[in-house]
Amino acid sequence: DRGFSTRLADFKVVALDAQRKIVWERNINAVPSPSTRFRVPAEKEVRLQNASADFSEDGYEVSKAVDGNGDTKNGWSVGGRTGAAHAASFELDGSPIREPGSMLIFTLKLKSGVNQAIGHFRLSVTTHPPPVRELPESIKTILATRSPERTDQQRADLAGYFRDFAPSLARIDEHLKQLRQELDDIRPVAVPVMRELAADLRRESHVLHKGNFLDPGDKVEAGVPAAFPALPAGAPTNRLGLAEWLMSRDNPLTARVAVNRLWAQLFGIGIVETEEDFGTQGSLPSHRELLDWLAVEFRDNGWDVKAILKTMVMSATYQQSSRIAPELLEKDPRNRLLSRGPRRRLDAEMVRDEALALSGLLSRKIGGPSVYPWQPDGLWRAAFNGERTWATSKGEDRHRRGLYTFWRRTVPYPSMATFDAPSRETCTVRRIHTNTPLQAFVTLNDPVYVEASQALGRRLINEGGETIADRVRYGLQLCLARPPKDEQVKTLVELYEKELSHYRNDDADAKKLATEPLGPLPDGLSAAEAAAWTSVANVLLNLDGVLTKG
Repeated sequence: DRGFSTRLADFKVVALDAQRKIVWERNINAVPSPSTRFRVPAEKEVRLQNASADFSEDGYEVSKAVDGNGDTKNGWSVGGRTGAAHAASFELDGSPIREPGSMLIFTLKLKSGVNQAIGHFRLSVTTHPPPVRELPESIKTILATRSPERTDQQRADLAGYFRDFAPSLARIDEHLKQLRQELDDIRPVAVPVMRELAADLRRESHVLHKGNFLDPGDKVEAGVPAAFPALPAGAPTNRLGLAEWLMSRDNPLTARVAVNRLWAQLFGIGIVETEEDFGTQGSLPSHRELLDWLAVEFRDNGWDVKAILKTMVMSATYQQSSRIAPELLEKDPRNRLLSRGPRRRLDAEMVRDEALALSGLLSRKIGGPSVYPWQPDGLWRAAFNGERTWATSKGEDRHRRGLYTFWRRTVPYPSMATFDAPSRETCTVRRIHTNTPLQAFVTLNDPVYVEASQALGRRLINEGGETIADRVRYGLQLCLARPPKDEQVKTLVELYEKELSHYRNDDADAKKLATEPLGPLPDGLSAAEAAAWTSVANVLLNLDGVLTKG
């Protein structure tokens, strides 16, 4: 009757005495004394044919208790069911031992140290078949009712109970279990959705005297700044009401902010320069009437972004030449008066994407996890004491758009950081562009851009025509999106011939420049020729007209 804080580890049938009495032995993490063991004059192992139980633990059937294998979860666990009655039966394979003086010994090995309790238990033996599961009272009631008189619910309960343990359905149950596991594996992660607190659970807010939370003043309610129109009639004072107010025709702020950001994307600077701040600390609009007109157009045309962008790019202002005249530079150095067309360097991600697109390497794949394009070795080892590494992606993933580049705030992707990409530690509405020598170092020497130059050089050979001049002309047209000038073609032809002469005398350097990191040369293409076209392509990708929108 003693309860043990133990785990049932092994339960093995060994022998049976002539009088069929059950003898058992308990061993708790120690070799028992001789007085607790029973001699077996004629021991013979008896194997099990079947084993069943009215419960199991974590999918481990009761037969595991007597398989003699200590690796099967230390046998059979019954934890977590303290105080509940359990039954297990074991059917012997063949006749019991009948030799005179033999005994059936149950060896019960208990391993202490875990919160499992054997408690009260009883062993018995019989020659009858294994006992039938005791039926629940609800099932007995259903069975006592004539079949035609059973309700639909009773039939469903009876069928459900039968399906739980019917041997004929074991294979189907196992298949269903596998299917449910597969379904769980593909089920999307549930995203928590914020819900507004009930009115009686919301906190009260007060004006704090001198900001001291220990000295609250008058109670304040939700609302909008008095400088703006009131909430729409009937709008609730919650997030829904705020959304209705933001998109209300009487609210001028939303449309103004939206068209100002679109204008900044096209012209490089917004009508209000401080896109992130339309308040008293921000800049005044350079053309207030223009901003108001664009905002009204945007609002009245159903907030159609494509339509308002089309209006902007088809304007005479946008279509001006970006060439700077000396007299206009003196009067309007920052182009705030819109005296010339916009001219600005591309954003960091676009600089890389454009190089990959012109070379033909850019992957058009959409979606999926972040990727790890090439970056200088050792950056992450220095930042994380060697505990994290940057595993450069292979194949197509190396050439995916900058949008998919893995980003860590403490160590941002270096080439993009050089082109003023923010670290993302804080929200950045407006990027401040710089022009530094490091940017030229990246586009001339970074392996990503060298690889793009190699691919573009091979593209010029394959698609540009038969003559050097035709290939140069094709490359200029491709990269600048306008007809090339004769002096440009002449300069690049001379560059190609000079580079070709150099690399014909230096086969090692030619092979290195032509193949690292892009890969082996196509059949029939010499290393010197490929290296010379790589140099030309590198110049093309570094042209001001390629890196600058204007």
